Amino acid sequence: KLRGAWKQKGDNGMKGCLSRSYIEKFTDFLRVFVSVHLRRIESYSQFPVVEFLTLLFKYTFHQPTHEGYFSCLDIWTLFLDYLTSKIKSRLGDKEAVLNRYEDALVLLLTEVLNRIQFRYNQAQLEELDDETLDDDQQTEWQRYLRQSLEVVAKVMELLPTHAFSTLFPVLQDNLEVYLGLQQFVVTSGSGHRLNITAENDCRRLHCSLRDLSSLLQAVGRLAEYFIGDVFAARFNDALTVVERLVKVTLYGSQIKLYNIETAVPSVLKPDLIDVHAQSLAALQAYSHWLAQYCGEAHRQNTQQFVTLISTTMDAITPLISTKVQDKLLLSACHLLVSLATTVRPVFLISIPAVQKVFNSIIDASAQRLTDKAQVLVCRALSNTLLLPWPNLPESEQQWPLRSINHASLISALSRDYHSLKPSATAPQRKVPLGDTKVIIHQTLSVLEDIVENISGESTKSRQICYQSLQESVQVSLALFPAFIHQSDVTDEMLSFFLTLFRGLRVQMGVPFTEQIIQTFLNMFTREQLAESILHEGSTGCRVVGEVPEDPTSVVQEPGQVFKPFLPSIIALCMEQVYPIIAERPSPDVKAELFELLFRTLHHNWRYFFKSTVLASVQRGIAEEQMENEPQFSAIMQAFGQSFLQPDIHLFKQNLFYLETLNTKQKLYHKKIFRTTMLFQFVNVLLQVLVHKSHDLLQEEIGIAIYNMASVDFDGFFAAFLPEFLTSCDGVDANQKNVLGRNFKMDRDLPSFTQNVHRLVNDLRYYRLCNDSLPPGTVKL
Repeated sequence: KLRGAWKQKGDNGMKGCLSRSYIEKFTDFLRVFVSVHLRRIESYSQFPVVEFLTLLFKYTFHQPTHEGYFSCLDIWTLFLDYLTSKIKSRLGDKEAVLNRYEDALVLLLTEVLNRIQFRYNQAQLEELDDETLDDDQQTEWQRYLRQSLEVVAKVMELLPTHAFSTLFPVLQDNLEVYLGLQQFVVTSGSGHRLNITAENDCRRLHCSLRDLSSLLQAVGRLAEYFIGDVFAARFNDALTVVERLVKVTLYGSQIKLYNIETAVPSVLKPDLIDVHAQSLAALQAYSHWLAQYCGEAHRQNTQQFVTLISTTMDAITPLISTKVQDKLLLSACHLLVSLATTVRPVFLISIPAVQKVFNSIIDASAQRLTDKAQVLVCRALSNTLLLPWPNLPESEQQWPLRSINHASLISALSRDYHSLKPSATAPQRKVPLGDTKVIIHQTLSVLEDIVENISGESTKSRQICYQSLQESVQVSLALFPAFIHQSDVTDEMLSFFLTLFRGLRVQMGVPFTEQIIQTFLNMFTREQLAESILHEGSTGCRVVGEVPEDPTSVVQEPGQVFKPFLPSIIALCMEQVYPIIAERPSPDVKAELFELLFRTLHHNWRYFFKSTVLASVQRGIAEEQMENEPQFSAIMQAFGQSFLQPDIHLFKQNLFYLETLNTKQKLYHKKIFRTTMLFQFVNVLLQVLVHKSHDLLQEEIGIAIYNMASVDFDGFFAAFLPEFLTSCDGVDANQKNVLGRNFKMDRDLPSFTQNVHRLVNDLRYYRLCNDSLPPGTVKL
């Protein structure tokens, strides 16, 4: 079929002789063939696999549409995945397999690389949209490049030497063009100008820069194939790539091509910025290789590694400036974060370029970077001081000195924030000024990011971090009451405290944690919460929704340390938050509140049910001792009320929570639930089925009814079912008797749920028939 399709193509291309629908269907057939049948057929010596791949190659690169080309790349990806898995499962045949397909794979690699270069494929590439984002938040051009590079990467995994020898010379050619631009830079009245003005020269430069940008991404994508077990074997190739990338990034930063005047500024300037940004991103991709090299360098004490890192910092530092475009600035910041977090060289903080960045960040007179860049740079500096150096014992980590430096960094970053404490609590500053809010936002966003990124690290790192943050935490706690009516500020403060609870709870200690939670409980009275919801719209709801977030991290903490907070947390939820939102939509707030209530029950079951040894050994003879019954009953009542609401997402969530509590804690079997709540819940769930308000959850509701009824089947059949039918409106006594007789007393799940759904459907049918009869009709 493939040979026939290719013969039909002739010299006019597939677009001229085959319909688009036929091509799509045939491509689908090829995908199924490769994914399902190739594994079986390839083992037959009579099957011409190489000829098949040759025809597939021609079919791929003569597709009339971009979508068709993408689909064919997917087929090649399936084939490459098959080869990779085959080699991994049968290592003895590796050379034979690779020799059989080597020529085809090299040809595929070469052609895919050609297809992403304007030098060979300008007409088609210029048709690609590079502005409109799809559902995956990428443009058509980005998708084209990404899928192409995935194929390149998979070939690299199979044939690393061939792939590198194919890609690197192409990259080198384009790099020579870029590195040669310095000779065309001339001084003009307003700065520097690129003295390339001819239209054809500008067009060729544009194509070369676009190609270089794509090839840099390709080189970055291949970084993972130089690390791990193959580090030593492929060290020289990787070192060659990294040295070239370091040279390119330093070159771009030194001559500042991103700020240069060009003949076509709308085209060439974005090209120059993109090349510089992609060179930084490609170098960042090799951070794990640099980290492995760092371990080797530590043992060998090589100067080569020190030079690489120092030169990289010389390339990064000039870009960390408010005068640099965001795209380039953020690329530099991300590379700095990777050096500080992944590579972690011991000497990083002593490099003059790093000290220059450090000084510019703590300088009060220096202009602040954009929010995102400021957060990234502060994260990098903080991690440089907090993260343990690899391959060094604890005694050589220099923690005292690093602790002092980190405290200085945090103090400088929080300087303006700390100054708010005395003025913010004064009566005349009840309504904060706009610049006050800016200071709070800028400071807390940085501090929260630092805490979040250190939360999973060693105890020593977290200790130093909390010591540096102590004053800022105290200031936040003091400022919180003054901004209780400013939902945007309390939102950020609550988020900051939540991050503290999650990352540094142990370092904060019990007394201070108790002080923080008590402050929240005192501040959020019912009147203030109501005001927040009623008068501040969605923002107020969001703030109220975050109130339970901080307690959530406490109620699920193991041990008894934080258990004294439970009564206050439950009171906050049930006496203050719940009465306000019970009859209002507020879906986000309700979902968070019920999640907290579920976690409170799940992680603190013994707060309500004191299990004894006798109850554990003689289950069913001795009942567990019940405590805090009013609070438990209030929580269960809230869950029951939620099933009467129209919000199907909340219904599904809360039904799942109840079922989980029954699975883990035998909720439905507890005496208080079994005797006072069980059949109330069953009644509510049956009414939901009858009214068809949540039809999408029929199966889940049926299973929940069975799990509840199975606790007391005798009571269900003898008492509940007759009482339920008696209370049903819209059906007469005879119809109720029929419904009762037709409900079989099966006790297995499938039969029981089938009986429930039959009862519901028959009840609806009777009501519909009765409602359709004219008034005065005699019912037989």
